[in-house]
Amino acid sequence: MQEDQGDRDGSAESEQIDATGIDEPQAAIEQSREGASPAAMLPAVPLPDAVVLPGMIVPLHLDTWSHVRAVEMALLADKRIFLVPKRTNMNGDSSAIAEDALGPIGVIATVEESRPSRRGGQRVIVRGVERGELIEVVHEAPYLQVSCTPRPDPSVDDPAVQDLMHELLAVIENLVELNPNVPSEVLQYVRGIELPGLLADHAAYSPEYTFEQRVRTLEALHPIDRLKLAIEFTRRHLEIAQLRTKIREDVKSGVDKAQREFFLREQLRAIQRELGEADGEAAVSDELRAKIEAAGMPEAAKEKALRELDRLKIVGMHSAEQGVIRTYLEWLTELPWSIETDDHLDINEAAGILEEDHYGLEKVKERILEYIAVRGLAGAKMRSPILCFVGPPGVGKTSLGRSIARALGRKFWRTSLGGVRDEAEIRGHRRTYVGALPGRIIQGIRNAKTNNPVFMLDEIDKVGNDFRGDPSAALLEVLDPEQNHAFSDHYLEVPFDLSKVIFILTANLLDTVPPALRDRMEVINIAGYTEDEKIKIAERFLVPKQIEAHGLELEHATFSEGTLHALASGYTREAGVRNLEREIATLCRKVARKIVAKEIESATMTPDDLSSYLGPQKFTFNLAEEEDEVGTATGVAWTETGGELLSIEVSIMEGKGEPLLTGSLGQVMQESARAALTYARANARSFGVAPTFFDNHTFHVHVPAGAVPKDGPSAGIALTTALISALTDRPVRKDVAMTGEVTLRGRVLPIGGLKEKMLAAHRAGIKTFILPKKNAKDLVDLPEKVREMEIFEVDHIEEVLSHALIGGLPSAEPSTNGHAAEAPEPAVVA
Repeated sequence: MQEDQGDRDGSAESEQIDATGIDEPQAAIEQSREGASPAAMLPAVPLPDAVVLPGMIVPLHLDTWSHVRAVEMALLADKRIFLVPKRTNMNGDSSAIAEDALGPIGVIATVEESRPSRRGGQRVIVRGVERGELIEVVHEAPYLQVSCTPRPDPSVDDPAVQDLMHELLAVIENLVELNPNVPSEVLQYVRGIELPGLLADHAAYSPEYTFEQRVRTLEALHPIDRLKLAIEFTRRHLEIAQLRTKIREDVKSGVDKAQREFFLREQLRAIQRELGEADGEAAVSDELRAKIEAAGMPEAAKEKALRELDRLKIVGMHSAEQGVIRTYLEWLTELPWSIETDDHLDINEAAGILEEDHYGLEKVKERILEYIAVRGLAGAKMRSPILCFVGPPGVGKTSLGRSIARALGRKFWRTSLGGVRDEAEIRGHRRTYVGALPGRIIQGIRNAKTNNPVFMLDEIDKVGNDFRGDPSAALLEVLDPEQNHAFSDHYLEVPFDLSKVIFILTANLLDTVPPALRDRMEVINIAGYTEDEKIKIAERFLVPKQIEAHGLELEHATFSEGTLHALASGYTREAGVRNLEREIATLCRKVARKIVAKEIESATMTPDDLSSYLGPQKFTFNLAEEEDEVGTATGVAWTETGGELLSIEVSIMEGKGEPLLTGSLGQVMQESARAALTYARANARSFGVAPTFFDNHTFHVHVPAGAVPKDGPSAGIALTTALISALTDRPVRKDVAMTGEVTLRGRVLPIGGLKEKMLAAHRAGIKTFILPKKNAKDLVDLPEKVREMEIFEVDHIEEVLSHALIGGLPSAEPSTNGHAAEAPEPAVVA
């Protein structure tokens, strides 16, 4: 059952009802009051989605048999029927009607007409007469019958009633003025209502009223309360109507303004044509067209640019979109589509430039010279290399890119990717965004003003990703020679050829670089420098550079080789030379200050002067152990900044317990320590240790610098050596460092980062270095100075012990710790 909205809209009769309101409602109400009994038994119809108020004529569509039956019973009696709001839906005749689902107040109405509906069911027109209070439900079948008491409006003598009525009428008049669809007769009829309760009921006729608002109006029995509710609801509807009107007027004003500006611009053009003045828009258009023709774009890009130029003419120079289009066209025309520099193909000249700018780095220099040679033979068929320099900070990765560009005679551009998390930084933003720009690749190409620069992407290992995308994934197209000939930037929307660009990437480590991206790069590892190399770099590059940067002359400050040695070993600890350059700059500042103060005319730096200028020595590069000790061994570790020495200590305590592993050891390093302990226990007799010794002793393995996390398997032989030294009471040589993974059978397996580890050992003054035999092939990359150390290549832990322990490999003789083996047996080895 629902209010018959379709019939009401489509029927002339219902239109007449909406337009005229009530046909003499006051007389009908008076007749109802005179004939009403204190309590009446009436057929009832619950209304789930409609509210009928006194004086209201409403068409209803009834499609439930019990409701139609109630109307028929009303027609057979005095036509009176009780209409009450229902707060919950009713699912047909089979569902019972709870008394609390019906509102406490309904309306006693008369059935004015009832006939079959075109949609099925019954179409009924009812007229609300007066309010009635529901007493009880008499029965629900075959139709709903209730007992109700008429509740006519009481008489009101309060003088404030007239003020409330005038206020409500004023609000209704304002609301009607904002709604041109309301006929003027409705307002005239409302002004003629004299009863306060009836006026409040008529206000609820407004279609703006919600179901709940009409229910609250129906349940307000006192006219004054009803008037106050009507004023509150109608004011709220008036505010909403005023807001709608304001929005509509603002939109209309904006449209009118745009049309006015269009007509004025057309008139201005006509005036300029009549006066013969130069057309500013035409001049701009001609200038852009000339730039497009001269840019040397591919056909696809040129076609796109000309389409955008035509759009610019249509929208006009005063449109908000013209700035976006002009910026886009300027980007297209300023890109070096066909501008490229000629490569310098003289290998000897290029080699001289590379040697002039950098000391060492032979592998990188050789790779660039190979490219120049092949480029001279193959010409344009040669693909540009995509190189990735990996190494610790301060070894010259970034400056090497500039040197390569100078050697090739190309422009150089560098962009840092550290901290970049947005894919749009690489591919650009789409032009739909405010302030959109191309990505860093296209920006760098425009700034380089050539389509074949040396383009350096710095800190590739520091690229992140988040909800805005993964920049590393966007770089896949940039760095793929099979794809970058048609690189697509989101802003440009046309392909740009990047195949002529030499991309050089730098990273401190490759662990964070995605495998797909790493596969597209030719990785060249740049290890740290030896101390002698640092001295050469300081003499040739750093000292002259800092003397010039501080306004000094070469004769003002002199650095001896011994001074540079003391500076590099005592005040810096790094794989590169960045801190060394910083300390040299500090010395130059001190000298400059004294020269300006006329305290000195020049200074010759000696090792003894460093403490007065730089303070006490910061680092001591010496052996990891001061003397040969039992239960200690020197290992080496790889870090992002180069290699470091590790001092490994083992202590044995009486009492049974689990092995103790301390020093921030990672999972892999803990497993290496347990493997070393297992090997020592399995071969205890061969070392002269009783097997029962392990049952009543606890082993503690510690690696100092406990705040620094350590991990990896390469300290395996150092852990084993320290453990067997503690078991056999034999000291380990202090000038021996070692690296290698150990197995349960004592085999020594290869490791990584050998160059950095041996450089660290050389800086610390290590004389003997033990490494896995399978790492011997990596020795070719080491400087000659490092290979001067005594190097032992081993396959088994027994070889390590023979070189590292004083006195050589332990035998099955009783050890000095007092726990001799019961009987010597062969060692359990592979």
